[in-house]
Amino acid sequence: MRDRLIQLACVLVALGAFASSSILLPRLLKVSDQTGMRFTDVSVEGAPPIVAVGQAIGALRGIIVDYLWIKAAQQKQDGLFYEAMADADLITKLQPRFGEVWGFHGHNMAYNISVLTNTPEERWQWVKAGIDLVRDKGLRYNPNDLWLHKELAFWFSHKVDGVADDAHFHYKRELAREWHFLLGEPPGSHSERIKWIDVIANAPDTLEQADARVAGTSAILEDIRGAVSGFDSQFAVQPDAHLLMAYGQWQAVHTSATARMMGMDESFKANDPIYRSFDLIFGDPARAAQVDLFVAWLRKKVLRDSYNMDAGLMAQYTKEFGPFDWRHPQSHVFYWARKGATTATRRYEDVDDVYKVLNNDRLNIQSMQALERSGLMRFDPFANDNPSRLTDPRWIKVIDHYFEVLYQKHYGTRGAGGDTFVDFYENFMSGAVRELYRAGDLEGAQQLLSKLDKLFGRGGMIPNNKYEAPLETFVRNITYGEYEFQPEAARSDVYNALRRGFREGMLLNRPKILEESVKFARELTEYFQSTRYTNFVNKFGERRMADLITDLRTSVDTVFQQVLLDRAQPLIDRLTIYNRGSEEQKRAAYDIVKGEMESEFKTSSLSQNLAFAQVFPEPPGMELYRAQQATAAAARGESKGDGHGVTNERK
Repeated sequence: MRDRLIQLACVLVALGAFASSSILLPRLLKVSDQTGMRFTDVSVEGAPPIVAVGQAIGALRGIIVDYLWIKAAQQKQDGLFYEAMADADLITKLQPRFGEVWGFHGHNMAYNISVLTNTPEERWQWVKAGIDLVRDKGLRYNPNDLWLHKELAFWFSHKVDGVADDAHFHYKRELAREWHFLLGEPPGSHSERIKWIDVIANAPDTLEQADARVAGTSAILEDIRGAVSGFDSQFAVQPDAHLLMAYGQWQAVHTSATARMMGMDESFKANDPIYRSFDLIFGDPARAAQVDLFVAWLRKKVLRDSYNMDAGLMAQYTKEFGPFDWRHPQSHVFYWARKGATTATRRYEDVDDVYKVLNNDRLNIQSMQALERSGLMRFDPFANDNPSRLTDPRWIKVIDHYFEVLYQKHYGTRGAGGDTFVDFYENFMSGAVRELYRAGDLEGAQQLLSKLDKLFGRGGMIPNNKYEAPLETFVRNITYGEYEFQPEAARSDVYNALRRGFREGMLLNRPKILEESVKFARELTEYFQSTRYTNFVNKFGERRMADLITDLRTSVDTVFQQVLLDRAQPLIDRLTIYNRGSEEQKRAAYDIVKGEMESEFKTSSLSQNLAFAQVFPEPPGMELYRAQQATAAAARGESKGDGHGVTNERK
């Protein structure tokens, strides 16, 4: 009888516990969601499938994970990086919500293992593997982990965009090529870039929705599958990154100057049935509306599924901040640091964790600084040249505003958090004065100098005369000795001086301005590339620092092309600049800029009375120039079968 009573009491207690839990659980879940105590935004989200492995082990999982974590850390310390990688991989399967092990694992691949390889190509595979692991898996399972967002942003900044790694030029080329194929070349103006990324962000989520918007859109995919099955029944086309990359390569062949010179279009048509099918489907003018919507849908899907990136956030950041070019590593730095700041900071509001928020915000504003110095890009994905990266002064006003936001946010942060951004702001704006001055924007430079004088000079807490000097004197003073430590500043000054020379010297027919600009660029290039701090040649045959600003001839050609394609300037002005250029400059620019300028010309009023060939004549000697360029390209290994063809995506 006594045993029966005990059993009954236990049953009643168990029922009471179940009843209490059913009442308390919804409240607990609500509180955890509101206070950011979960690893996902909603606590009832389904866990990833690999969590089931850990659940099957039960209570032993914690002990096993602790043991493996200690072992992996020791292996890394002992230089056993491959062994540490194996244990870290097992930990991620047992404990996918353990953000630090994802960071450990990714860092091990991107930094430790990559430098053990012998070629830039091998290094990039490991660097990319580390980035892909954290971005595509680690942050899917830990979307509210601020530290993981910051680590990923830092790798893009330090490993890819930095200059410490001997293979950094290769990283920049490969990242630019990948994103050029994924999204295409972005338009130049900020307003057009907003529209461009909005098309992707506002694309339908499914092909069914696409068909409802433009009938026949889904038939694009079926037609591609049908075309491919005719010559390779084993190859199944899927709407994924491989298909998008293949489309991007097909599209780039029609816009690349290198592809035109190398005759890639004719070669692919003759040898690649996939390329021919793309020509028939994507190149059909009657299906332009369906193709445009299909590509936008596919880009949105691939960004979400393969890169864990939200096209809506990319569009939002472009509208709120500036003209991001996703071929540039610093655009990815901004995306991941900003996403962490807006989605993951609720878990780090404790006073002991606030430094993590501060460090993440530093990366955000530093990425904008880097985009101001090198964010204006030109890139040919079929050439082995480094991306052309020019200064983009549009970011100066953005940083001016964003500084105030961060200063207010961290005003009370311990450790002089607000003052950190004050120091950054003063240093950056001092450099911006120099850049605007070199670009010929004397009024803008003087306005910034006056503001600095008001905030930190004669109007500062401790009045001083640092910013009282005349504009020209101030620029000379802050420039002296800076180039050895900030190579980006040297490149910025070279390009800004040349840009001003072309715009003012040619357009206003003031050859003296152009002569002075070229003279300054020549002297600075010679100084910068001959200094003992920058002439080091790494084991891959590239000058780690000096190649950031190439020889003067390349700089002149690059800036001349940028000026001709800058739609912020009237078309008639740019046509005037072209016709006043030297024959050598025009030959270097003609094939590269002709397509875009002719397209713009056709929509302008000039086309009503003039032929394009009249205002943009082909310079003499182009056939010989093209032959010389093709020979030089072949000598550099830029052959038609260099590994960038469409068919490689089938592997």
